[in-house]
Order: sequence, then C-alpha cells, then structure tokens
Amino acid sequence: MQGYWPWLFRAGGQPAAPNRGRPLTDILAIVTILFWALVPLFWIPVHGFSGFFKKLGIFTYVTPAITWLPVAALIYMNRDFLLIYRIDLPDFARWTGWIVFTMGMLLQIWTIRLLRVWGIMGLPEVINMAQSRIITAGPFSVVRHPTYLSHTIMYAGVFLITGAISLGVITLLDIVIVNTVVIPLEDKELVERFGNEYTKYKKQVPAFFPRRPAR
Repeated sequence: MQGYWPWLFRAGGQPAAPNRGRPLTDILAIVTILFWALVPLFWIPVHGFSGFFKKLGIFTYVTPAITWLPVAALIYMNRDFLLIYRIDLPDFARWTGWIVFTMGMLLQIWTIRLLRVWGIMGLPEVINMAQSRIITAGPFSVVRHPTYLSHTIMYAGVFLITGAISLGVITLLDIVIVNTVVIPLEDKELVERFGNEYTKYKKQVPAFFPRRPAR
C-alpha cells in the first residue's frame, strides 16, 4: 500500500525493530488508544445501569479488571499493526498537534480542578453517600461535558502528532460514541439525580459542541 501512495503513507510507519527503542510519539499513541477504550467499556455500563452499580458501590471500580484489561492486552499485543499505517503530515501539522494536545490536557486539568478527583471518577454515581452538585462555572458554562470534549481534543492532537490512521479513526469514533451513547445516558442519570435544576441547565448549555457566540 505504501508503494502505491508514497505521498500518503510515511516510510517510517513500519513497526519498530524489537531491539530498538520505540519513539516517544508511538508510546503516546499506544497509551492514548489504551485510555480511549475505557470510555465505552466502563462509562457506558456505569451510566446505563447506574442502579446496579450503586448496589456494587465502590466495587464498581473492579469492573475494569474484567472488561478493560483483556481489551487493553489485545490492543498492546497488536500495537505494531495499529500504528503501521500513517498519513505523512507536514511538520506544521505535527507542531499543531502538540498545541491541540496541550489544549486538551489543560481543559482536562481545569475540569478536574472543578469536579475534583472523586467527581471525575464518577463516585457520586455509584455511592449514594457521595455528595455532588451541578458545576456550571468555567468550561461547564460553555458545554455540559467538557471532560469528554477534552479527551477528543487530545485524541485529535495525538493523531496530528503521529499521523497514525488508527488515532484518526478513534477520534471520529469518540465523537460519535460520546454524543450518541455516553452523553445521553449520563444526562439521563443526571436528570434523575438533580431533577429540574439539571433540566434547566441542559436547555441552556450545549452538551459537547460549543455554540457560536451571538453577535
């Protein structure tokens, strides 16, 4: 395939030799793919079956060992295949990727500071005793789910940095899955938890894509 489209695929897209160190950008790509798998495998069940996981309580966090670890092992074993096909992006795109990735990371840090670690972990969703409130400040005044947006921004950044087609596919999949499955399930759970307060907030603030500022 590389022979037919030399303008599209980089020659360096071959798997790293066993006796050589893997580039840091490849490590970043692999870690990103591993992290992404947590969203569908952990958060979809937790949001979709919140009643069941409230009964499990803190033991909910054992479920990734059952669902995510086998998938993570499969991803790691096939890491060379996942990274072999790349788009030969110009240096400008790669530097832009680092800027995009940093922006996503800063947005993630901002949301963690507002939600605190227990909020990011979804503790109020699995433990009745965990207190929570609706956060509407900072990025939450622009979109309801800035955490998911920060993930997508970081995935897009890693795609630009590495040119790995698998990261481009994951970025698009993330947008689709988060907006069609994860956010609707989470919104349903938040409406049940906060009632009219969240319903009003939901009407005022978009879920994932920021609105164009009014002129």
